Amino acid sequence: GDIVLLAKPVTLTEGDRVTLTTDVPVATDGTSKPEKLLYAVSLPPVHGQIEHINYPGVPISSYSQLDVVAQKVSDVHDNSHGGGKEALR
Repeated sequence: GDIVLLAKPVTLTEGDRVTLTTDVPVATDGTSKPEKLLYAVSLPPVHGQIEHINYPGVPISSYSQLDVVAQKVSDVHDNSHGGGKEALR
């Protein structure tokens, strides 16, 4: 089926951490199994990384919708200058 992805910008300041919720990335592919959807980070944040909360400090390149629902994924700013809105892609 068709895949629909809605993503809102995440605003971070230097050193900030934001846990992703279904308010930020939410997708549907028309099936009844949204927990099987996987996100690939094709363009990582410029000033930080996406991390699984069980492995802080380790960048990840993919995560599941189930991880987002369980609030297990964070966007972490690296303390460098240039904080601001970063969109997940």
